Amino acid sequence: MHNPPPTGPSPSGSADSVRFDSHGIEPISPSARDSTPWQQFWIWTGANIAPINWVLGALGVTLGLSLIETIVVVAVGNLVGCAVFGLFNVMGHRTGVNQMVLGRAAFGRRGAIVPGLVQGLLTMGWVGVNTWVVLDLVLATLAQMGIQGGTGLKYLVAAVIMGVQLVLALYGFYAIRTFEKYTVPATVALMALMTVLAVSQADPQWTTAAAAPESKITAVTQLLTAIGVGWGITWLPYSADYSRFVRAGASARSVFWSTALGMYVPTVWLAALGAYLAASGSGADPAGLVTSTFGVMAIPVLLLIMHGPVATNILNLYSCSLAALSVGIRIARWKLTLIAGLVASVVLAVFVRADSFAHAFDNWMVSILVWISPWASIVLVDFFLLRRGRIDVLSLYRDDALSGGGTGRPALISLGLGLLAAWSWQFGMVPATQGPIARALNDTDFSWLAGGLVAGGLYYLLARARTGRTSPQREEALSR
Repeated sequence: MHNPPPTGPSPSGSADSVRFDSHGIEPISPSARDSTPWQQFWIWTGANIAPINWVLGALGVTLGLSLIETIVVVAVGNLVGCAVFGLFNVMGHRTGVNQMVLGRAAFGRRGAIVPGLVQGLLTMGWVGVNTWVVLDLVLATLAQMGIQGGTGLKYLVAAVIMGVQLVLALYGFYAIRTFEKYTVPATVALMALMTVLAVSQADPQWTTAAAAPESKITAVTQLLTAIGVGWGITWLPYSADYSRFVRAGASARSVFWSTALGMYVPTVWLAALGAYLAASGSGADPAGLVTSTFGVMAIPVLLLIMHGPVATNILNLYSCSLAALSVGIRIARWKLTLIAGLVASVVLAVFVRADSFAHAFDNWMVSILVWISPWASIVLVDFFLLRRGRIDVLSLYRDDALSGGGTGRPALISLGLGLLAAWSWQFGMVPATQGPIARALNDTDFSWLAGGLVAGGLYYLLARARTGRTSPQREEALSR
């Protein structure tokens, strides 16, 4: 692997200082890579110790699975999804390059515009969705404290959350790292206290399942997609954006385990807690889960709820700016972040005024995440199988990066057919995203598996056929 070129003087201050991040999508120089695997753990823990995981955990019980069945599916499924997530972080650490630019290795510079545009648009949408999702939780918790308010209060809370996350994202990685390092441990401690409180108050049915035996396979596949294997996969387009800052001397193993566990621990923990509360009769409504169980801890719960979208959305805003730079937009990263924040604020304002539209948009966002599995499979096969973990970093920034005149035709063909395969076995919330195989097989959802196998397998065959050379020659050709 070629070492990344220097990108400027060494940043001043200690590794814990909050300074402005002037980096765009150029490779991060060794002097600027001062993050640690432990800091990466806190970044990903913070992004996932959020109320949405309580609700997704409760989904298993809602679908008719027992509490034990739900926990097993979530725990085993995330072993797969989080392991793949850890591998993607290793890619960023080895190269010092953000995720959408790394995709140019397979897709070419022009071909990579397609996933870059999708990623940029989705991240802006997620900022609005994630903030909107917690507004009712915040208002319900404030009501427990005797603070009443309608739409005006909702707008005020939304503005406060949006303002905090936008400032952090504008400063970039160093502010994100510091925020997560100092706030997430306290959040974890609070969540542990809340877990003890929940366990002491709730009395769930561990083995009672509402679903008939023949319907359980359907429920398992849908849960795997929502909060099992699928959860780690949804974060893959973000991963290298942050691991590229890890010091070059850190081992690949430490990067893998810190990021994989940073995703696994909070996801499984909170999903299991959500299932536990749902199985005790608290229902699956997020406001109900919080107020019925944690009403006596209104202020700590309020802090936890508001921390969740901030910790998640600072990653969305930062990665959105990198995705925009990756497709060729030539504006300073902080300006792109500001634009993304303004667009997300408009989206959020629309959601506050029209809850029905917000629900429909949320369902649509979840449904179109089906593109990530085939895209990720292609990137994974290209980096670890065809290139064996080595890549010429400078070639990613050439106009013809990398082969096929910069179009990456094998990757685009594989992505298209992988999307078709994923859609065929997808059972999304929107009717248009309910494929024929999924409907024929009792509404099962193996979209992530079908898309990944078809896209990754086809890309491997097409790439080998295109080079038609022995392994050393093929690696050299792929690196040019």
